Amino acid sequence: MPCIQTGTGICHVYVDRDADQEMALNIIENAKTSRPSVCNAEEVCLVHEAIAETFLPKLKARLVDDRAAVGLTPVELRLDEAAAKIIDGVPAGERDFDTEFLDYILAVKVINSTEDAIAHISAHSTGHSDCIVTRNKEAAQAFLSRVDSAAVYWNVSTRFTDGGEFGLGCEMGISTQKLHARGPMGLEELCSYKYIICGDGQVR
Repeated sequence: MPCIQTGTGICHVYVDRDADQEMALNIIENAKTSRPSVCNAEEVCLVHEAIAETFLPKLKARLVDDRAAVGLTPVELRLDEAAAKIIDGVPAGERDFDTEFLDYILAVKVINSTEDAIAHISAHSTGHSDCIVTRNKEAAQAFLSRVDSAAVYWNVSTRFTDGGEFGLGCEMGISTQKLHARGPMGLEELCSYKYIICGDGQVR
């Protein structure tokens, strides 16, 4: 009997080498801080090594320093070795890229290509929602076609994965598998079919 698995979200935002960096910061801030305790919140940020030196200081300023300066909860950045050479944060532990924090915590990893980002997501994502930020259509198309998640975004916050936002009305859950419903589910996805046939003596 098919079962529906819902809820768990280890959502990624990949900032490509050709990203509009201000757009990326806005998307990440929204995806991580607008409501960190929900399943469509970002838990992992992947940054292309070609822009890491310039982008990561901006990321820390936006999520940590600027928020603390106005009395908001700063985001704890858990950094892989490459990111830790560029900005201050907490060293990422063994499970930090496989954890749904549901808190003001973001795991950050520097990767060397779109292929690397896709491979990381394939290994660590729960199939919920993943995003690429880029102006490069070729990179975006590769990401969109090969990341196997219920919702895959190009230059859009993962926070849009929601039944109401998708126009489904009241959301019953977000399915992270493929049988039978996938993604945000409304009442229709929980219904089965019954065929009623009326006729006047038809035969086959």
